[in-house]
Amino acid sequence: MKIKSQRDFVSGLALIVTGAAFAIGATNYSFGTAIRPGPGYFPFGLGIILAILGGIVLFGSLTQNRKGGDPIGAIPWRPLGCIVGAIVFFGFFLPKLGFLISFPVMIVLTAAGGNEFTWKDALLNAFILTVISYLIFIYGLQLTIPLWPAHG
Repeated sequence: MKIKSQRDFVSGLALIVTGAAFAIGATNYSFGTAIRPGPGYFPFGLGIILAILGGIVLFGSLTQNRKGGDPIGAIPWRPLGCIVGAIVFFGFFLPKLGFLISFPVMIVLTAAGGNEFTWKDALLNAFILTVISYLIFIYGLQLTIPLWPAHG
């Protein structure tokens, strides 16, 4: 079968690999129940959904004709570095700095990858997303996530 969209093909593969990695990694954590989900519940489900969406994108790259084969363009290194760096920062510093510091910093680092970055918008987004995430994950789902820096 011929690849008709290089861009969609590579994107689909990346989504499948990422989704599978998250789903497999989530099996190391407790799943809990639907009423009281454990730390592995959401990463596993989201990983599966991401892999399925990647399969759909990959299938489309093989079946839908694109003008000129839809070649892959230049890699946007700054946004890629900012987003990956922000996620790595959050994963590493959440246990050390707590949610209320590491999460807004992650949002600002992610926003720095955009061409229209402004401190005002980034800080406003960080505040709003931190409040919403706190309400959903810590207050609503009662997940055990450290809020403030670890002592000692």
